[in-house]
Amino acid sequence: MNKQSNKSDDSVLSDDLRISQSFERIPLWVSVVVILGALLTATGAVISKVDPTLLTNGSPLTEEARVYADYLFSRNLPLAVMLLFLLAIKARRMLAGFMVLTAFIQLVDVINDLARGAFLLVPGLIIFATVFLIGAWQLF
Repeated sequence: MNKQSNKSDDSVLSDDLRISQSFERIPLWVSVVVILGALLTATGAVISKVDPTLLTNGSPLTEEARVYADYLFSRNLPLAVMLLFLLAIKARRMLAGFMVLTAFIQLVDVINDLARGAFLLVPGLIIFATVFLIGAWQLF
């Protein structure tokens, strides 16, 4: 008797599903969304380091704004790098998890923008979050 015949049919089927899911291609539209999202996220990181006054609408940069800019850099750059890395290695479930995290961050930004009256940013953030959630759902 070989090793596989000792397994139940359900176990063999489960193993086959796991293997087939790990080699399944990531849909092109999800890849494009991840790349664009990572580029937008990385752009925020670069802006916060290169010209943080863009984050203050041209106002002088205070120490508090500098802290925020540094936080934005340290949050956005690793997130963008991980999104691209997980896409490159085709880690579907981990990528989906990072997409949900990214969408959640955008939704928190929406709440924050609504609270401070920055309504102009809200539609773009909602679209970004929604598309990322749909993409994550596709990967799961």
